[in-house]
Amino acid sequence: MKLRISVFAASTAALVFALASCNSNKGVTPKQAGEIEILEYCGGEEYKSDKNTFRASATGQSMSRETAKKIARSNAEAKLARSINATVQIVSDNYVNSTKFNNKEEVTETFNDMAKTVVDQMLSGAITACDRLTQKTDGTYVSYMSVELSASELVSKYNERLSQDERIKAEYNYEKFKETFEAEMAKQR
Repeated sequence: MKLRISVFAASTAALVFALASCNSNKGVTPKQAGEIEILEYCGGEEYKSDKNTFRASATGQSMSRETAKKIARSNAEAKLARSINATVQIVSDNYVNSTKFNNKEEVTETFNDMAKTVVDQMLSGAITACDRLTQKTDGTYVSYMSVELSASELVSKYNERLSQDERIKAEYNYEKFKETFEAEMAKQR
């Protein structure tokens, strides 16, 4: 009988302790749980692409201040290029599939090749939207950077290039292409 009471008491105590610890976690903040919030400069909603602008953020780290900034810029531009190329690829595919080009595969390839050329040319004109520099206690610099390109400028330059291609020029409809591009950009948010 004493054994049963001891087992019952121990079980009850364990249950009460478990319930108490479950309820106490609800009031624990991340800081109390040992988590540290990281403040990442040049990030967040205001530095994400939207229907008007392509944006990308990145960091660079180096013992040299200028090298850290160059790394951050290079990383941000690489992310920006990937984002633009992916969007233009989708737009090109959707546009070509919605039109009546005779050789869709060849036209799609031409669109994609031109997109890469235009993006490469425009990246040199990417605007720095945010640039923050910090230094760690060991002397290492960390550069946070966000760069951006105007979507309307991109589609305009792209149109210029497409209009120069004789194979596409005869059937190319800029307004239809722009409409397809704007529909894809509206999905950015």
